[in-house]
Amino acid sequence: MGLDWFGLALICALSVASADALTKRYLNNYRAFEIVLIRFTASGLLLAPLLFVTGIPPLTPYLLGIIAVMLPCEILAMLLYMKAIRDYPLALTLPYLSFTPVIITVCAFLFLGERVTALGLIGILLVVIGSYLLNLDSIKTTRGLGLLAPLRTALNQRGSQLMLIVAGLYSITAVLGKAAINIIDPIFFAAFYFVLLGLCTFIIAVVWQPANLQGLSRRPLVGLAVAMFMALMVISHFMALEGIATAYMITVKRTSLLFGMLYGAWLFSERHLPQHL
Repeated sequence: MGLDWFGLALICALSVASADALTKRYLNNYRAFEIVLIRFTASGLLLAPLLFVTGIPPLTPYLLGIIAVMLPCEILAMLLYMKAIRDYPLALTLPYLSFTPVIITVCAFLFLGERVTALGLIGILLVVIGSYLLNLDSIKTTRGLGLLAPLRTALNQRGSQLMLIVAGLYSITAVLGKAAINIIDPIFFAAFYFVLLGLCTFIIAVVWQPANLQGLSRRPLVGLAVAMFMALMVISHFMALEGIATAYMITVKRTSLLFGMLYGAWLFSERHLPQHL
C-alpha cells in the first residue's frame, strides 16, 4: 500500500528540514547563490532521469505560462530563504513560513476553487498563532506593547522579514503548482520543474557571477546530500499535493518547522527549545 498524502507531506517536511540543517551546518560560509545552485541545479540533475521514465506529455501554453510565473518566484524565494537560515537562528526564521497556508487558503479559493472546512481553518490559524508566540520573550522585555510585542519583534528582525516575504512567494508557487498537476502527472512535473529551475539558476550564475559555480564542486558530499534531500522533497511535495487541498498539504509540510527547531537545538545549541516547540 502506498503512502497517503499525509505521510508524503511528512516526508517532504523532514526532507526540507534536513536540507536546511545541512546547509546551515556545513555551507554557512557559502554565498546565498552558491547554495541556491546546489539546491536547484544539483537536485535538477538528480531528477532529470525521471523524465525518461515518465515520458514527456504535451506541454500546453497554459502549463508553460504557469511555469514561467513560478520560476522567478521560486528562485527569488530560495535566495531570500538561504540568506535567512544562513545568517539568523533557525528557531526565529523558519516558523514564519507557517504564514504560507493562511495566504494559500485565500489564493487557492480564488484561483482553484478549493475550500477548507471551518475546523481545518482553525487548525491552520493555530499554527500561525504558535509562530506569533515564538517571540513571547519580547513581551517581557518591551514595555507598553503587551501582546503586540511579538509582532513588532518579528517585523523588526531581518531574518523574520525575509521569511515573511518567502512565505508570500511560496504561496504563489504552491497554488500554481497545484494548478499544474491538475492537468499533468505530478512526478513528471516535479522533475521537469526542477530541471528547468536548475538550468535557469545555472544560466543566471554563468551570466551574472560565474564565481558562484564553485559552490557545485566545493564539499561535494555535502552538496550531494543536500541535493538528494531537495529531490526527495519536490517529489513527495507534488505527490502529496495531488491528493488533498493545497492549504492542508502545505500546513502539514510546515511541520518542517518542528524538525528544524530540533535540528537547531541539536546542531547549533539554539536556546528556548521547549518554549519554541
